[in-house]
Amino acid sequence: MELLLYIAGKGKKSMEFKCSGRVFEWRGPAPFYFVATSPQLSNLIRERSRNLSYGWGVIHIHGEIKGVTFQTEIIPKADVYYIPLKDAVRKALDIQLDDQITIEFSLGKE
Repeated sequence: MELLLYIAGKGKKSMEFKCSGRVFEWRGPAPFYFVATSPQLSNLIRERSRNLSYGWGVIHIHGEIKGVTFQTEIIPKADVYYIPLKDAVRKALDIQLDDQITIEFSLGKE
């Protein structure tokens, strides 16, 4: 299971979920890059986020990839969530299409 339950170090926000997956592109007016959660993790997110969605099932998260922190919104799609990768994060970590990455995150907005 991709659930983390740990107490973070001093001054660091604790993360409750962990998702690993391949970066994929969704083309639109501009290309967007995402990682999809597993269906099992998506079910757990839905259970824990009943009061956190601000519409259409979209949920704010605080994420971290290799020490780079960010805020974004996860988007429901079929039986999973898509986690968007901001350009600033992708560029800082040189994340490319089809890279396998791990994202740790917690639900909610500060």
